[in-house]
Amino acid sequence: MAIQDEVARIGEPVRRWANEQARGYDGGQGRPLGGFLGAMGVYSAAVTAAATVVRASGRELPARIPLGDAVLLTVGTFRLARRIAKDPVTSPLRAPFARFQGASGEAELAEDLRVEHGWKHAVGELVTCPFCLAQWVGTAFVFSYVAAPRATRLAALTMTMVAGSDVLQFAYDALQTSVTGGGEEPGGEDDDQAGRHAEQD
Repeated sequence: MAIQDEVARIGEPVRRWANEQARGYDGGQGRPLGGFLGAMGVYSAAVTAAATVVRASGRELPARIPLGDAVLLTVGTFRLARRIAKDPVTSPLRAPFARFQGASGEAELAEDLRVEHGWKHAVGELVTCPFCLAQWVGTAFVFSYVAAPRATRLAALTMTMVAGSDVLQFAYDALQTSVTGGGEEPGGEDDDQAGRHAEQD
């Protein structure tokens, strides 16, 4: 017990300093700095573990990454991060930390955080933010590329193909709208005008 008391006594100034910094930073908004610090710690530990595994396997880091692979990994990172953060199918992964608000775009959801403070808030911000997730997804792709480049190319290619398909879907919808004049239904305003012109003739 004496050791625990001593640790608490030594740690008290650090905790007090951290609380002062948090109050000075968030302006009373209750930002989960502790949770973000924990997320940074998990990320750092994961990177260290992955680097240790790669080093122990004897694999050497590539001297350079071909441009095609870099583009493949970049687009794959974009699509996978967005799929995790916004896709309806992956909503069970976000459900413990987020609350459904409605649709935010084509096949994407708008969600609000379920917890306002603490580590769950920090995780909620991470898993609902494609920009935040890109760091984690990109890092995973990089280590996977070093360990198993062929399998990683295939995985990134899948996500890149999905991203390309998304672009084509939007382009097709835009083209269809421009051709049909906004997709007006038969019997709408244009048909009524045509009928009136026919009666006048």
